Amino acid sequence: MIETTDLKQWGLDDFVLKQISQREISFLGRIVTEGNKIYKIITKEGLITGEVAGKAVYEASGTDDFPAVGDWVLLDRLDSQSGNAIILKVLQRKSKLSRKVAGKRFDEQIIATNIDTIFITMSVNNDFNIRRLERYLTIVWDSMAMPVVLLTKIDLRQNTDDRILEIEEAAPGVDVITTSAITGEGVQQLSRYLGPSKTVAFVGSSGVGKSSIINYMKGESIMAVKELRNDDKGRHTTTHRQLVPMASGGVIIDTPGMREIQIMDVESSLDKAFTDIDALAKNCRFNNCQHDSEPGCAINEALETGTLDRRRWENYIKMKKEIDYFIRKTDKKAESEYWNRIKKRSKLIKEIYSNGKRRSD
Repeated sequence: MIETTDLKQWGLDDFVLKQISQREISFLGRIVTEGNKIYKIITKEGLITGEVAGKAVYEASGTDDFPAVGDWVLLDRLDSQSGNAIILKVLQRKSKLSRKVAGKRFDEQIIATNIDTIFITMSVNNDFNIRRLERYLTIVWDSMAMPVVLLTKIDLRQNTDDRILEIEEAAPGVDVITTSAITGEGVQQLSRYLGPSKTVAFVGSSGVGKSSIINYMKGESIMAVKELRNDDKGRHTTTHRQLVPMASGGVIIDTPGMREIQIMDVESSLDKAFTDIDALAKNCRFNNCQHDSEPGCAINEALETGTLDRRRWENYIKMKKEIDYFIRKTDKKAESEYWNRIKKRSKLIKEIYSNGKRRSD
């Protein structure tokens, strides 16, 4: 009798099953790794290699139309004996973690899909950066997965209370877990997010200890790790995204460290990451307050009294400008409206200047 793979151990849940018929279940698989449009896929009969159907490639309009790590797909067969299996369809995603690609292009990079919980991983040493955490929170809230902040390498610091307080102020209502892959402290708490039909992902900078934590949870060295550099920062180890099955059921997705976290059209998620600023803005005297010099501005009052951290506000404004810029560059109508506003403003300034000059003459 051929032993089959239980796909629930690989994160299969009701969200996926409701999309397919009984016949299609036999041709179901999940993307484990991706490389140059060639995919490793887990099916009930084991791990196979697959590629996207030629017609689908021709009709694709962007990155979003191609499979990504974590996707559930329908295949034409469950073995690779006659060449690569063909991916016929990518099923609807319940969550999608993505960012703008690095550089000047305005394309989307999908990091992983169909995730229940995302561990935003930071170490207590030189990697600790609240402004970066705010960026991660924005893309995680936008993904539709649940964020959890994972503070690693606590064995390197005697007291982490100040770090935890900073995280709680920047991420109100988000769970914070402190861990050490050396002592094992706190790692057991991560198990409550795992189990059959569950998928979690780890994101964070290079060398923050993602792979070390996964190895500790797995009980074996499945992910490469490296020692700290002389400047107390970690080294880049994970080079690609992949699904790692756990003995308790469910899977972990490890991701390479991100040097840049460029955001896209995620304005509603920005408000989720900055709930305090969103709440303050609703208390301004004017609905269209620009939080500049308007009377009755709750934001300015909070900045003056110190109840709102100016660095947090400046990071919010910076991210909001990035979002607006992305929208303009990817939406011709928004770009046209932006330049029309600029022209009207320039015309008004010229009229004011001309009237003032004539009066002085």
